Order: sequence, then C-alpha cells, then structure tokens
Amino acid sequence: MRGADTFTEALFTMAKLEDFVPADHPLRPIRTWVNDALAKMDRRFAAMYEADIKGGRPSIAPEKLMRAMLLQVLYSIRSERQLVEQIRYNLLFRWFVGLAIDDAVWNHSVFSKNRDRLIEHEAVTVLFEQTVQMAKERGLLSGEHFSVDGTLIQAWAGHKSVRRKDGSDDDRPPEDWHGEKRSNDTHESKTDPDSQLCRKSDIAAAILGYQGHVLSDNRHGLVVDAQASIATGRAECEVACAMLADVSAEVGKQITVGADKNYDNQGFVAGCRLVNVTPHVAQNTGRRGGSAIDGRTTRHEGYEVSQHKRKRIEQSFGWAKQIGPMRQVMVRGLDKVSQLFRLTMAAYNLTRLRTLAAA
Repeated sequence: MRGADTFTEALFTMAKLEDFVPADHPLRPIRTWVNDALAKMDRRFAAMYEADIKGGRPSIAPEKLMRAMLLQVLYSIRSERQLVEQIRYNLLFRWFVGLAIDDAVWNHSVFSKNRDRLIEHEAVTVLFEQTVQMAKERGLLSGEHFSVDGTLIQAWAGHKSVRRKDGSDDDRPPEDWHGEKRSNDTHESKTDPDSQLCRKSDIAAAILGYQGHVLSDNRHGLVVDAQASIATGRAECEVACAMLADVSAEVGKQITVGADKNYDNQGFVAGCRLVNVTPHVAQNTGRRGGSAIDGRTTRHEGYEVSQHKRKRIEQSFGWAKQIGPMRQVMVRGLDKVSQLFRLTMAAYNLTRLRTLAAA
C-alpha cells in the first residue's frame, strides 16, 4: 500500500548528534585526536582571553573555532561565510565542532576578529606541533631521515595592485601597467605589501606570492615543520637551514636530508654540515662550478634512498593545493598566510595519521 506524502515534526526528540555519525566515519578518529590536542592547550586558551575576564559577554570557545577552521581545510570550503552556512544545517559539521542541534551558529566575522588573537598566542603552531607529537608517540617518525622542499603560494592580490613605491604612478590608471618593467625593489602591492613578484621558472609568468617550506620525515611522509616566508631567491635555502638546525638540535645526532637540485649550492650544503646534517641533495652538474657534493656523499646507499623518499614531500604540497586552500590564499599578510599554511599541514598530518592507523 502506498504511504502518505506527509511531514509531521515532533515536538520533542531523543536523538543525539552522535547517532547521525556512522561509527566508521573518517572524522571520528580525527576529532578524538584534535580534542586531545586542544585539551593540552587549555592554559594557552585561558591566557588568550585573560583580558576579557572582568566583564562582557562570554566569547566563543577557541576550541570550537579551531575545529571549524580544520573543517574548512578538510572539506575544501571556499570561504568562512560558506563554512558558517554549512555548520548551520550540516549535522556532521555540528558534531565535529561541538554544537548541539539547537545551538545558534556564530557570525562569520568571528573568524576575522579572532584570527589575530590566535596568531599572537601561536595557537595554530601549537596544534601543528601536537600532530607531530602524536606521530612520534605512535612510532611513525624515523627521527633521522628527512626531506625538504618549497612551493610558491599565490597571494590574494592582482597585478593591478602593484604600484611604484615612490608614488610616481599615482596619476595613472591601475590597469595601465603593460609594457612597464617592474621589480620588487621599485614596486609593491598596495593590497598585500608582504607579497612579492615571483615565478616558478624562467619561462613562467610572474605572480604575486609567498613561499611555503616543508620539512617531512621520510618514513611515512609526515610533515614535521612548516613555515611560510617572503618569496625571495634565497628564502628556500635559508628557511630550510633554520628548520634543519631546530630538528637537529632536538634529535641530538647526525641526520640526513634529501632535496632537489635547487638546494645543490655551497651555501645550503655548508649550512647543513654546520648543524650536523648530511645533505643528500640531487646533483646539479649543469650549474657553473659543478655540484656542491661529490662521490663521498653519493656513493652511499643512503643517498639513493633519500633521493627516492624525498619525492613523497610533493604529496603534502599537492594535498595543500588541491584539497586545502594553499593554491591561492584568501588572507593577506605574512603572519596570516603562515598561520593558514601551518593549519593546512596540521590537517594533512591528521589525514595521514588516520590512514596509517587504519592500515
């Protein structure tokens, strides 16, 4: 017998959000790990809101904001307006963030107001470090063999915003820039001054952007350090040496690092050896003066292993630009780009941890 096409909403219900999420849903382990990490950051969150303790309305819990920011990365949600809209009607998102069915969702402007506060107290950096600690506790890191690489991040600014620093072109329309020779020494973006004109290769067109740098462990390709910087010709090697110095001091013994031909220069190789790191860089024999390393490094079996393993680092960049928001960031300023880059790499680590745990 055909049923009636009717809809009657019950006055009361005993259903819980937990009942709507499948037991094997991939967000379940991620939420557990994120909650453990946020619980360890309770003292830091208390310090963030210490100035507001004397009065005013209670602010939105930073734990909820950070879970929502992770959702935006994991589900490729383009804007915070769309994120708030989806949290409003998506029961899975409400469960992950920690909102009840009848709880009101905050305004999208809350993210903008709290982003500076999260940057000031390095909350996202600590969350990223917690994901690395999770991997270490589970024995998923080698702790001895690493890879390093960098990528260009397109800024949220266009060529029309690039003007002369001395203001000599203020009387000219912003779209009238074709045929003019521009450089970072004489020009800057008026909408995002931290961004720089840069390009991937000599034959590629210049864009306004930043550089993202990743240091990954060779065992499973998990990211152990992530930083964003101003896009300069020396940034890749300088930031890589700084990251390697930190991890070498923490490990306390000789480590190796695999890298591509861009790192085959005397400065990077000398910087690695100065901090007790063996540079397993791909040889660039076509450069003037030849390669910075020779047979004393390349003859070892470990060199070939590093060259094979280092290609895994491209998976983190691909994930960050295909799934995450790093192809073209929708924030401006180095601090905000760096925060978003670390948050994206924290989300990448969580997805890798989930996959490794299932295996």
